[in-house]
Amino acid sequence: MQDLLGGTMEDSGSKAVALAGKYDLNLVVPASDALLPALVASAGAGAAFAWEEFIYGRIRNPHTRDAYGRAVRRFLEHCERLGRTLPHVSPRDVGDYLDSLDYAAATKKLHLAALRHFFDTLVTRHVVVLNPAASVRGERLQVVEGKTPEITVVLARKLLHSIDVSSVVGCRDRAIIGILIYTAARVGSISKLRQRDFVDAGDQYCLRFTEKGGKSREIPVRHDLQQFITDYLRVAGLCNACDKSPLFRTTIRRTKFLTDNAMTGNDMSRMVKRRMRNAGLPKRLSPHSFRVTTITDLLSQGVPLEDVQQLAGHADPRTTRLYDRRNRKVTRNIVERISI
Repeated sequence: MQDLLGGTMEDSGSKAVALAGKYDLNLVVPASDALLPALVASAGAGAAFAWEEFIYGRIRNPHTRDAYGRAVRRFLEHCERLGRTLPHVSPRDVGDYLDSLDYAAATKKLHLAALRHFFDTLVTRHVVVLNPAASVRGERLQVVEGKTPEITVVLARKLLHSIDVSSVVGCRDRAIIGILIYTAARVGSISKLRQRDFVDAGDQYCLRFTEKGGKSREIPVRHDLQQFITDYLRVAGLCNACDKSPLFRTTIRRTKFLTDNAMTGNDMSRMVKRRMRNAGLPKRLSPHSFRVTTITDLLSQGVPLEDVQQLAGHADPRTTRLYDRRNRKVTRNIVERISI
């Protein structure tokens, strides 16, 4: 006799036994399992399955997975101290927990979003009946301007001119900072560039970026940036390198010799901060500051918001507006006119 999956009833029984080995509904997962929060482990295999589905199945972005995982773990530790089990967590528990967090409103909203998604998964897997975080209202937050500090055009030029390009490291760093300025790309996207991503399109060169959400974008390279990149490739001896090899490589300590390893986003961020410090720029500036400056500069020149949004790779124009610092200049002018 065959079941609906095309196998025999004996095969189905074997499959059920195999599944039960990992997710036996009567099995209590040991609390010592380091991969599972203690409260999840004590709730049985259904909760363990839901945790794995939530962390490793539904969340594909590694940064989101890390942030949501830490948020949920912290809340579950809070519930454990209160003596709660997963089915007995209430909206009041969630609300009181959020009120106790000494975080900014945006961070509290992230924690609430993580809890809502996690308990949604528990409801789907019949571990809990209702989602206790679903009815909890988040902090009121209206962001009209981002917090990333802007680097002025004058300071950006000063930084570029301060780099000594007599070595391959200087050429590499100037090329990276040039890409930050002239493409408004993120360091994470630049770190993923390979030799094949610097493309000769015939009439111009382009850079192909792989960005957040798996988006792929191609941005034309202006002539001075093209010169920065080609100078780096020539000095580094990478003009004929393998297409799959990294475009920007690390060095062997302070020897100024390049390795075969790609620079990570963190490597590039540390390099930019070091170059800023050596140029005497304010400490609060970061690699993301170039993104603010480029977007504000283009909008100040009358470039349509839609075109700037396309360059920045934003899905929503409201996100692009968060980088617009033109209103801050108006505010400064008004403040200077106060006669007191």
